[in-house]
Amino acid sequence: MSKLTGWWKNRSSAAKVELYTRWSLHFFAVIEAFSFGLAPVGLAAEKGISGRAALGALLVVLAHSVTTAFLSSRALDWLVGRRERPVRLAVAVTAATAAACLAFLVLRKTGHFPEEAAPSMVAGMVCFTCGSLVLCMNRVRRMWSVAPAWALGTGTAVLAVGLPWGEAVGYTVVVLLTGLFLSMACGFSGWLLKMVYELEHARELQAQLAVAEERLRFGRDLHDVMGRNLAVIALKSELAVQLARRERPEAITQMVEIQRIARESQREVRDVVRGYREADLAAELEGARGVLSAAGMDCRVEAEPGRKLPPEVQSALGWVVREATTNVLRHGDARTCVIRLTAPEEGELTLVVENDGAPEVPAGPPGSGLAGLRERLAVLDGTLEAGPAGDGRYRLRARIPGRRPRGLEVRA
Repeated sequence: MSKLTGWWKNRSSAAKVELYTRWSLHFFAVIEAFSFGLAPVGLAAEKGISGRAALGALLVVLAHSVTTAFLSSRALDWLVGRRERPVRLAVAVTAATAAACLAFLVLRKTGHFPEEAAPSMVAGMVCFTCGSLVLCMNRVRRMWSVAPAWALGTGTAVLAVGLPWGEAVGYTVVVLLTGLFLSMACGFSGWLLKMVYELEHARELQAQLAVAEERLRFGRDLHDVMGRNLAVIALKSELAVQLARRERPEAITQMVEIQRIARESQREVRDVVRGYREADLAAELEGARGVLSAAGMDCRVEAEPGRKLPPEVQSALGWVVREATTNVLRHGDARTCVIRLTAPEEGELTLVVENDGAPEVPAGPPGSGLAGLRERLAVLDGTLEAGPAGDGRYRLRARIPGRRPRGLEVRA
């Protein structure tokens, strides 16, 4: 069962929307072929149409449905930025549709085609052409003008072949209504697909900007700490060299001062790195709830009052929550997530993060995030377990042994 559903579960949200949209447009081709292509075949015996004419009409509609489906597929590739806009193909489909509709109208005028089949054939081909052409446009005004233009052209062609005014008006109204319906359906589908991909791209850019901002902050803090001390070390080193060349005893004093400043700089750098690498557990839990809620997941947070955990334990578990939240957002299609922290008076402390919507097969090779968490927990003699929990769920469990103060329980 996992092999049958893995091709869908392992896709991103944007890829799922694209697949659904693409196959919906392909299904339009099937509707056109069976709804309009078989009309002359069904009327062949009743109206006395020759089998050759009915078969020819069926082949024309089949070829048209395949062509419009191909144009729609190329247009979707253009919308998501994979290829250039299929202008030449759109022009070719427009010309072929106009020629086929004109041929059906001429056959209708000469009596070689039934009056009952001609309107459905012409309206069907034109409306599906309108939908494909709308996908090739990026301005709403041009999208709205496609169906009226085809309706006006069809009515003019009906009059040009010598059919009555009433029939021309009927063709115009039918083509206008069907064309507007397919234009709105295809136009909205293309706009939705484009927006979904833009949102996914914006999320990636937001993550990249967050990383870049954090790097800038760390670089700025490191520069503030080390800039002045390194300048002083450079000046005192130059002074010590000059004094040593003159065999002055003050050179020793300067070297001792340089040593003191270097040790102080080392301590300040450690403080900066420690502040950069430490994570506050309460802030991470609150951040996880906000991020998961913003992503549309079912998030519940419950806190059990108790004493605070030691700083080193809070830092390690805060990193576990941060990494687990990142994995929930990046992998799978989760709808619910549970984060449970138990800290009894005696015994081991346990943090469990479990979510649904996990793919059966990992989308790529394992990263370094879990390995880094195991290293952080190993300092506290802790362990980390991560893997599928059955029924499409994924569970991450961190354990820290020893006597711990009472903590809290959180559900998100």
